[in-house]
Amino acid sequence: MLETLFAMDPATILAFMGAGIVLNLTPGADVMFATACGLSGGWRAGVAASGGVALGAVLHVGFATVGLSAALMAVPHAMDAIRYAGAGYLLWLAVHAWNAPPPEAGKGTGSVLRAIRKGFVTNALNPKVAIFIMAFLPQFLTPGAGPIWQQTLVLGAIFIVTGFFITGAYGALAGIFGGVLAAKARLLNRISAVIFGGLAARIVFD
Repeated sequence: MLETLFAMDPATILAFMGAGIVLNLTPGADVMFATACGLSGGWRAGVAASGGVALGAVLHVGFATVGLSAALMAVPHAMDAIRYAGAGYLLWLAVHAWNAPPPEAGKGTGSVLRAIRKGFVTNALNPKVAIFIMAFLPQFLTPGAGPIWQQTLVLGAIFIVTGFFITGAYGALAGIFGGVLAAKARLLNRISAVIFGGLAARIVFD
């Protein structure tokens, strides 16, 4: 794997990293999810949600590496089924957040594991992530730089790490902001619910 990394053109890696950073800085589904978790559970939950999203991205990169994403897209209605499952899960999160009671002081860290799980499930059930990875990564693959699957893993790892830190920063800032407004926790939960609902609609209708 290291041989493949060193064989790849540094300019290509930097170009990929730059493009990935720009894409991650643009608020999208992952950023909105981490922001919602940060608002409702504190900065730790926001960062944990980013970790869950990163784990979901690991799954998609693994699928792309072995060609499973391409196979899924070739099966009629398979992507639709995954999309609707992801939207349904987000709607469940929206209802739960809307009805959630205000968190008690000092209980913010209790949502970390749940934020990781929710982030993973949300990302894993979003077929747009698989489509994005399948369309984006191949542009930076070079046949002469080593096995394609190893290059895919290298670039995928770079994308996942940069995405984790950027998305985590959004979640942490939202958590800090939410901590300042702890007295309005119910309102923050309602805002989170609206964001989750918007994400569900975006997955279904985009």
